Amino acid sequence: MSTAQVAPHSVAPGPAGAPAPGTAGAAQAPDPALGPPTVTDPALVRRAVKAAALGNAMEWFDFGVYSYIAVTLGKVFFPTGNATAQLLSTFGAFAAAFLVRPLGGMVFGPLGDRVGRQKVLALTMIMMAAGTFAIGLIPSYAAIGVGAPILLLAARLVQGFSTGGEYAGASTFIAEYAPDKRRGFLGSWLEFGTLAGYIGGAGLVTLMTALLSTDDLLSWGWRVPFLIAGPMGIIGLYLRMRLEETPAFAAEVAKAETERPKVPLREMVTGQWRALLLCVGLVLVFNVTDYMLLSYMPSYLTSELGYDATHGLVVVLGVMVLMMVVQPFAGALTDRVGRRPVMAAGCAGFLVLSVPALLLIRDGGLLAVAAGMGALGMLLVCFTAAMPSALPALFPTRVRYGSLSIGFNVSVSLFGGTTPLVVTALIGVTGNVMMPAYYMMAAAVIGGFAVWRMAESAGRPLPGSPPSLEPEMHGAHPGTRPGTRLEKV
Repeated sequence: MSTAQVAPHSVAPGPAGAPAPGTAGAAQAPDPALGPPTVTDPALVRRAVKAAALGNAMEWFDFGVYSYIAVTLGKVFFPTGNATAQLLSTFGAFAAAFLVRPLGGMVFGPLGDRVGRQKVLALTMIMMAAGTFAIGLIPSYAAIGVGAPILLLAARLVQGFSTGGEYAGASTFIAEYAPDKRRGFLGSWLEFGTLAGYIGGAGLVTLMTALLSTDDLLSWGWRVPFLIAGPMGIIGLYLRMRLEETPAFAAEVAKAETERPKVPLREMVTGQWRALLLCVGLVLVFNVTDYMLLSYMPSYLTSELGYDATHGLVVVLGVMVLMMVVQPFAGALTDRVGRRPVMAAGCAGFLVLSVPALLLIRDGGLLAVAAGMGALGMLLVCFTAAMPSALPALFPTRVRYGSLSIGFNVSVSLFGGTTPLVVTALIGVTGNVMMPAYYMMAAAVIGGFAVWRMAESAGRPLPGSPPSLEPEMHGAHPGTRPGTRLEKV
């Protein structure tokens, strides 16, 4: 069932150079066999964007809470006399969730290509909310001993497994609903949700840190942000259950006639290996810089540089608010100039400016810290604005959810989610507090190579799908007849 509309009696030629199905972006002319153009329903597109973005906000609300309250969690679940060991243990539990993300991707991705994007996204929402809510109910180490960190780890594994299907599904959902010429702008709202969720979680922790005593925060205050996840999950589930399936998936079901599309896992990997390698490289630079700035830097400012916890948190929150303001404009820019130039600028910026920005953060006053963090935040927007629309365009409709889930989560697990743990360990071994800059520079080199090898997708149909048009463009589009009756898929 879909409310996407098409002109059934005519086929409109789409833009040349659309990536061919099964390739990493080889150019070819549109395939008339894909069917007539899809005419998007603006109301449905807005609902799809809101529901997808809210799920991402839910995921990153948890990350914001966990990252900003990491020092407190270390004392609650990993009591030891060594503050660095506590932080390492806490980030170890944080990283453990990322180790199961590929498993979640291999389960939820193929399932989304078979039973539909909407059903799987509803399921991942339930699991994410349940895992986060459960953390708020776990007794402390003082109450039940070693069982406390074990239960924390179990809850984190549930979260990691569910998020294995979240980002790929949400970005696929928006990409398959959006008109070709606005996919970058609409996709950018997914990361707007990320920032909103992170700001919500981090801001709540910051407020509680400022208002509560250390004893109150340790005894009960730390639970409050996690317990909020329950009501948020119910709202998100309601919004997602009201959505209909994407036009692209509905067309795949129609082609399969009586059966749902069946795609072997092997086809999603070996049949898409070039696109998967590009996906891993792009996600690597995106997530290393993302987790470095949003997850690691609050603890870096406090534990490594000795800044007051509240001041450091406020600076990072200010950077995220600035990123939110710029995000939709940057997304629209990717529709105008292309995804590749925007992402290439981000890679070049991290390569050149990581060291100067970290020197400002390390050696300057509060204004210098804000300037250095702000510079890194603006570079990160180059990725947050472009990736939600660029990544789904690497894969054809038939395997998009599954292949993107696998590539995205393998890269996040190996490089993104482990960033706080690896950088903390490297600083501990080398004593060099500039390690965050060097780590981002290495990621920028790898990401830059991937950007160089990918094909431009801005303004072009998704591979395996016909052109997707806005309603006002439909009557004037070549190959369509004004006044043609519109029907449901």
